[in-house]
Amino acid sequence: MTRFWLVRHGPTHAKAMIGWTDLPADLSNTAALTRLSAHLPPDAPVISSDLSRAVATADALGPRPRLPHDPDLREIHFGAWEARAFAEVEAETPDLIRAFWESPGDTRPPGGESWNDMANRVMAALGRLQGPPDLIIVAHFGAILAVLQRALDIPTTQAFSHKIDNLSVTSLTFGPPPEVFAINHHP
Repeated sequence: MTRFWLVRHGPTHAKAMIGWTDLPADLSNTAALTRLSAHLPPDAPVISSDLSRAVATADALGPRPRLPHDPDLREIHFGAWEARAFAEVEAETPDLIRAFWESPGDTRPPGGESWNDMANRVMAALGRLQGPPDLIIVAHFGAILAVLQRALDIPTTQAFSHKIDNLSVTSLTFGPPPEVFAINHHP
C-alpha cells in the first residue's frame, strides 16, 4: 500500500482562474521549503505535474529519486476562463460559473473540463503510481482536493471546504480502508 504525500506547489500570486496556464512558482521562502523537505520521507520518489510551478517546487525538495512529470496531475482546465478573474467570467456567464462552483460535477467551462473529468484523470494517474511505500506528488489545489474527496468518500462540495495552502502536505493511503494522516499540514 502506497502512502501518498501530496504537496501543493509554491504560490503563483495570480488573482485569476489558473488551471493549465503555466505560471512560475514563487519559491523565495527557502525556510518553508527546507522544513517541507525535512518533513517528507527522504528516500521517497517524487513526481509532479508537468506545469512549471509544480516541477520547480519538486526540484526545490532536494535530491530525491524523480519520476517523469505527469500531465494527468495537472490542475483543472478552465478552458476559456483560464487566466481570467472570477468577476469577469461571472459578468459574462453568471449561471454557468455559479453551476460550476455550486454544484460541481459535470459542468464544464467553455473549452475546459468538469470537476469529474479532472478527478478521474488525477485518480487514473494515482492508480498507475501504486507500488512504492511512500510517494511524493507535487500537484495543484484541485488535484489534491479530488484525491482527498475520493479517499474520504465525500461530496465535492464538502471537499471544497478543505483548505489546501501552497507548500502544504496532505498525506493519505487508499487502504483498504483509506486513511488520511494529514490535510493541509504545514511542517
